[in-house]
Amino acid sequence: MLLTPRRVDEIADLILSETPLDIWPADFFAVHNPVWRHSLTLSHPIAPGTGLHALRERGPDSMLSELKAAGLRGRGGAGFATWMKWQACRNAPGPRAITCNADEGEPGTFKDRMLLMQWAHEVFEGMTIAALTVGATQGFLYVRGEYEFIAPHLRHVLALRHEAGWLGPNVAGSGQAFDIALHLGAGAYVCGEETALIESVEGKRGIPRTRPPFPVDRGYLGLPTVNNNVETFVQVAQIAVHGGQWFAAHGTEQSRGTRILSVAGDVARPGMYEIPWGVTVADVLQDAGAEDVQAVLVGGPSGKLIDASQLQRQISFEDLPTGGAFTVFNQSRDMVDVARQYTHFFANESCGFCTPCRVGCTQLVETADRLMAGHAGPADMARLRETGQIMQRLSHCGLGQTAAHPLLDVLAHFPDHIARKLVPDAQAFDLDAACVDMHHLEVRP
Repeated sequence: MLLTPRRVDEIADLILSETPLDIWPADFFAVHNPVWRHSLTLSHPIAPGTGLHALRERGPDSMLSELKAAGLRGRGGAGFATWMKWQACRNAPGPRAITCNADEGEPGTFKDRMLLMQWAHEVFEGMTIAALTVGATQGFLYVRGEYEFIAPHLRHVLALRHEAGWLGPNVAGSGQAFDIALHLGAGAYVCGEETALIESVEGKRGIPRTRPPFPVDRGYLGLPTVNNNVETFVQVAQIAVHGGQWFAAHGTEQSRGTRILSVAGDVARPGMYEIPWGVTVADVLQDAGAEDVQAVLVGGPSGKLIDASQLQRQISFEDLPTGGAFTVFNQSRDMVDVARQYTHFFANESCGFCTPCRVGCTQLVETADRLMAGHAGPADMARLRETGQIMQRLSHCGLGQTAAHPLLDVLAHFPDHIARKLVPDAQAFDLDAACVDMHHLEVRP
């Protein structure tokens, strides 16, 4: 559903009138997945079971060799070599497990939703190939709570794969047992981090673990665990069928294959675009019909915000890596307000486990709000930079380490936006000075 101002008003009217949900217009619930550019992955669906057949003929050792030849790196954002992760898990003492990260909580990302709705067989095929390669017996597809509407379809596909013998006690005649359970999250952004995801699967609060040990050594219930995301498993299944060289023929030296982007914001054609790694930001903007571009957020708010002078940069692990989000802002947008809203998102999603993130996010929000209200001065900006640096260095997980990115990037690339809102003589609250003053107060019984 395209959420326009008119549609927002219509939804608000239905809520205020307490109209029962089951009689809302059906088109309010329609989910569209427009794909504007197909390339390697989206142009080569595989028939269910063919990846498993190819693996049986090739063998686990050769499967690892094909993944190495393909140069496939995890599509979740970190970009770790898939074959190395699998080999490390395989070398660890069993039993072992597989988890698929379908949390997709990064604002502006929706390509995994399309893959879950239309490519579920390939997702499960990739997970099963991983299991047969590393010797895992249990798998979990961790789906974000907001994607509950896809769950019936996913359960149906799992049932079909059981009937076909591609899951169960003897997968594809391999003699190995493997099954996949669907696990719905509860809407926590931090569960997109692999160890927080594993904690959630175990029934615990989703708080990232201290690493090492890494999941390939001690993951689900202490078992060696392979965790990859939805797009990675789809491409694994295709590599099993078509081979590593077929995949490696696309992309750049360090970024092989293709990447599916979720393009949103101020563009004429929002939706999914599958691009070979190495294309420029400007290429994507042209495809999507973006005009009067002021900024592009590559990788979501935890990624990199660039201005219009950097549109020739490459989307690649060598330059601008991305988990799939690609959000465009035209000249009508107030970039300070954009950063403020993303900062509120991070503060709301912080699990509160560590002090740098818990306190730092609160300070970032307060500073951003004061800046938008016209109450911030240069000292506030200095404090903001200091807070951001502390969070990047000392936060327990990636949320806290990246929460200051939107504000820091606006400070770096849009200083004129900042300058227009600053009050030169505004004084930031000085905690140290306030504490000194307190020492002079008379304490009475």
